[in-house]
Amino acid sequence: MIKAYKIAISFLIFLLFSALGFAQQRFPKPDFESGYVPPETQVPSANGVWMEYLDVFIFILLLSLFSYFILKKRSRKFVIWGGVFSVVYFGFFREGCVCSIGAIQNVALALYDSSFVLPLTVIVFFLLPLFFTLFFGRTFCAGVCMFGALQEVVIYKPVKISSWLQKALGAIPYLYLTFAILFAVTGADFIICKYDPFVGFFRFSTSPGMFAFGVGLLLLGMFVARPYCRFICPYGVLLSWVSQISVKHLTITPTDCIQCKLCEDACPVDAIAKPSENVKPESKGTRRLIFIFVLIPVFMLLFGFITSRFYEPLSMVHPQVRLAEEIALEKKINTKPASVEAVAFNSSGMNSAELFKLANEIRITFYRGSWIAGLFLGFIFGLALLQSSRFKRNTIYTPDKGSCVGCARCFRHCPVERKEG
Repeated sequence: MIKAYKIAISFLIFLLFSALGFAQQRFPKPDFESGYVPPETQVPSANGVWMEYLDVFIFILLLSLFSYFILKKRSRKFVIWGGVFSVVYFGFFREGCVCSIGAIQNVALALYDSSFVLPLTVIVFFLLPLFFTLFFGRTFCAGVCMFGALQEVVIYKPVKISSWLQKALGAIPYLYLTFAILFAVTGADFIICKYDPFVGFFRFSTSPGMFAFGVGLLLLGMFVARPYCRFICPYGVLLSWVSQISVKHLTITPTDCIQCKLCEDACPVDAIAKPSENVKPESKGTRRLIFIFVLIPVFMLLFGFITSRFYEPLSMVHPQVRLAEEIALEKKINTKPASVEAVAFNSSGMNSAELFKLANEIRITFYRGSWIAGLFLGFIFGLALLQSSRFKRNTIYTPDKGSCVGCARCFRHCPVERKEG
């Protein structure tokens, strides 16, 4: 039951922001008379269109092959070589775009703003991994995702990290997803693309800070397996929820588990569910579940209120709000403009009153959006408490369907697998 709620809420946040858009018209463009003539719309070249078709074909092919080789052929070797191909093609050749992770922002903005045209390629790259995950688990993460494949090949000696630290770090993707959507639908920024740690490698061009961040993640990934996938990736949140109700999912053994524990040591992302003792949950555990369930609306209101208190600094991410603040400060203390944007604004002779009006409308939208973001985070927090308090009976070692990324390392270490093979 709880898992079904998780699936629903994975799309609820998009619908909430969409409803926010219907409640208020998209920010009207200020009527500035600057004499600027917009350029003519350029039609994409035929070669560009065919490359997009090729991207979609290869994407579907890889998703199908990974699902087949992981679930049917149980091949770790294909995971490696298929991942290398994904890094070479989608990474270096196509320079990391289109990306399923970044597509979250495009889809959110399209749901919010009906005037935003969503390319078919973006829709395919966003929806297809979720579709395959629903039937086969997170085979996309195994190596179709260039980020996952890149991290997979650098794993050297993975170490286990404590469960409390995993849970704490596991909150980051939810925060990232929430604020990425908030900034996207308000037109502030596409932060997933802006702070992508690996795309700079693929394009051989990035800032020193992002280059250091990417290198740091790969170095960390030698010992803490797939740190971006586990503790940063916002798309992984959606994939995890969908995977929990997947029709089929990889199993550690081809037949019966002999509980040798070798798979537990082999899994680098700590995604093996251990056998539980055959005991019945205590009555106080049931009461605790009911108590937490009743508290979920309280958590939602609390998180919504706290998040809404930060709407003003959050709105400063939007360039129009920053510009309005700078122009207002210049008028107040009578100083010259400091930024290029402020110089351009003053040189254009535009009306500052229109700019201030637009900035105020954006702040109002951020206030509403921050409330929705807080409600969402409060709901997730309540679900996490509910899930951690729920009794789970498990008799064998099995992959945790939500966190297993289908790397197939457990296959090699399973003695039953070797015997059957």
